[in-house]
Amino acid sequence: MASKKPVYLTPQGLKKIKDELRYLSEDKRQELSEYMGSAIADGDLRESAAYDEARLLQSQNETRIADLEEIINRAVVVEHHEGDLPLARLGASLQLENKDGEHYMFYLVGTHEADILENRISDESPLGKELMGKQIGDTVQVMNQEYTITDVQFE
Repeated sequence: MASKKPVYLTPQGLKKIKDELRYLSEDKRQELSEYMGSAIADGDLRESAAYDEARLLQSQNETRIADLEEIINRAVVVEHHEGDLPLARLGASLQLENKDGEHYMFYLVGTHEADILENRISDESPLGKELMGKQIGDTVQVMNQEYTITDVQFE
């Protein structure tokens, strides 16, 4: 049974998921349907690697579509409002400094938006958990590294 736990997303994260769902359910489905039709037209399906591949790709696509629909159904969009305190929370862009004076910038996002290559860390990651609710000047310690929050902004 699927989890009913809320999925916290920024407005940008929800848009990205909806865009992927639209692509998979419209464009990708059409591409796979054409591929399947081509494989069927080639003849004996019992020995058709192309047909087996088309079925596998179609199944994977449908599974991803179902996953995205579930995420959207459980989505709770977290937005920043003018006048909110500049606390580290979902949607925040955080500037951190370690004790050696090195600076880091991270976006604090929900699990489904996390992407370390884009400096988007999950609120459920060790660093994300420590940062949640903190403000400028607060210090957190994660894995023997100490960070001080030097700025909090919102996208």
